[in-house]
Amino acid sequence: MDSAGYLAHTRRDMDAFGACLGGDLSAPVEHCGDWTLYDLAGHLGGQNLWAAAAVTERRGDYEAAPAPRDAAALAAWLSHTGAVLLAALDADPDTPAWTIAPPPTVGFWQRRRCLETLIHRWDAEHAVGAAGPIDPGLADDGVAEVVDVMLPRQIRLGRTGPLPHAVRLTATDTGSTWILGPGDPVAAISGAAADILLLLWGRLDAGDPAIGWDGDVERGRAALSGALVP
Repeated sequence: MDSAGYLAHTRRDMDAFGACLGGDLSAPVEHCGDWTLYDLAGHLGGQNLWAAAAVTERRGDYEAAPAPRDAAALAAWLSHTGAVLLAALDADPDTPAWTIAPPPTVGFWQRRRCLETLIHRWDAEHAVGAAGPIDPGLADDGVAEVVDVMLPRQIRLGRTGPLPHAVRLTATDTGSTWILGPGDPVAAISGAAADILLLLWGRLDAGDPAIGWDGDVERGRAALSGALVP
């Protein structure tokens, strides 16, 4: 996906997230520990500003102030952080930037923030009972990011160990295939790219009927049970 595509998706998902803030801000976010919708909004907005600073100031130590508690102020604040982020990302993708993984460019953040916003848009909508669809092409990109960027970073930071077995992932709607883990796959899963993405991000259970399994299912599930993403 090109830069314009990432920015357009980010803008749409930010708007969709903001629309959820008219509901109960104390609603629990099922897959984010003990976070509420308010906490999730604070996280997303703060990370928007942090990533913008990584681009414009080339540093990774920015700390955002706490999000406002008032519902209307929170919505306005989140919208502002999104605008700051999008302005920072509206640049040549090869422009140097501080990043959490290679490549150290604006293009890294165009992709990363787009996919982060996608996941948390889904989280927010799920929290208010109205999780919308995920674009198959973007989901496909998100699965690739877990395989190529997120899991290697988790292992590098000591947040999880190397996978004990490899699993083949096949998206039935996009036709893409990936190998997650070392060596020959002991098991294979198949499903829509969006469902595989939600599985890897811990939003979908490995036993969900949307996911098809083949091979050594027990060892395959064990391989996917660790902290694959932050």
